[in-house]
Amino acid sequence: MSVAIYDPFRSVRALQNEINRVFDQDWQETNVASHWSMRVDIKEAGDALVLKADLPGMTLEDIRVNVEDGRLTISGERQFEKDEKKEDYHRVECTYGQFSRSFQIPAYTDVTGISADYKNGVLTITLPKREDAKPRQVEVKING
Repeated sequence: MSVAIYDPFRSVRALQNEINRVFDQDWQETNVASHWSMRVDIKEAGDALVLKADLPGMTLEDIRVNVEDGRLTISGERQFEKDEKKEDYHRVECTYGQFSRSFQIPAYTDVTGISADYKNGVLTITLPKREDAKPRQVEVKING
């Protein structure tokens, strides 16, 4: 006699796998790529947070960076080169069109000191910490 193990979440996992499969598809339609999401890395670097966004093939005029109400927004548009026709291509995998991505910035950020640099297709935004938020070491005297 064999024992069957009951898994109450089997159908939920199957649904999750199906949803993941749908969103992992390589969409070929050009209208789907009209909005795209840039990839970012965010790290803490001592006295600041550093955000690096991949924006290859763009110029400074194509990129906008704004800070408003505690949110950092990076937006812009990457356009298909006007002198080339899409019909001449065998495959177009690069995404074109408008993009916008927002990030909640920490309350300890010194918004007046935020700086940005764009080099080799990577936008680097430095969000410095306020002086009162920076870690500091205090020596405690021991009475004895």
